[in-house]
Amino acid sequence: DIIYEDEWLVVVNKPQGMVVHPAAGHHEGTLVHALLHHCAGQLSDLNGVIRPGIIHRIDKDTSGLLLAVKDNQVHRHMAEQIRSHSVERIYQAVVHGFVDSEEGTIEAPVGRDPRHRQRMAVVGSGKPAVTHFRVLERFEKATFVEAKLQTGRTHQIRVHFRYVGHPLVGDPVYAPGRKNWGLKGQALHAGQLSFQHPVLDRPMTFTAPRPDYFDELLEKMRSGY
Repeated sequence: DIIYEDEWLVVVNKPQGMVVHPAAGHHEGTLVHALLHHCAGQLSDLNGVIRPGIIHRIDKDTSGLLLAVKDNQVHRHMAEQIRSHSVERIYQAVVHGFVDSEEGTIEAPVGRDPRHRQRMAVVGSGKPAVTHFRVLERFEKATFVEAKLQTGRTHQIRVHFRYVGHPLVGDPVYAPGRKNWGLKGQALHAGQLSFQHPVLDRPMTFTAPRPDYFDELLEKMRSGY
């Protein structure tokens, strides 16, 4: 779903369940395949043939906004914006339990889990990671939150909320065995993306509405299901 496109970049709304780029077990049907087809191969190649045009990633079961770029100069410019934390990424999530604070900051380093190499965890040797959050709505057994990334580590929001005792509802990796209300993956949606356009030099903000599965989950929560 194309949200915005010009001759330098494209912003897409990725559905839940779609892998961003080819990897083991996912060689076809990825977002990269769709972008290459849509852009007739005109994507930056700084990340090689596996991840053409990809500046940042969102997990397979996370829905929402993703930016891809079409040439290498723009790629360098946007990569620097991400490194300097100039790109604003705001997510919505439903987490287990009752979050007491109206807002807060989770600051804890994220790296590979030494006991489970396929997972990430808060570890002393990890990279600095900061997530800001605020509560949007509370339910009997869960809380609807907005999370803003200051850094963008792999699985950062999922790991940080697990670290503070509130793993994401539906998360098969960080909340196994917990009630999932029928979800096929974590309740996490990248709903807003803001950055300075690298060529036009003007601020750009994009939003993506929550997908149906997310709103259906919220209705279940409100009804006490």
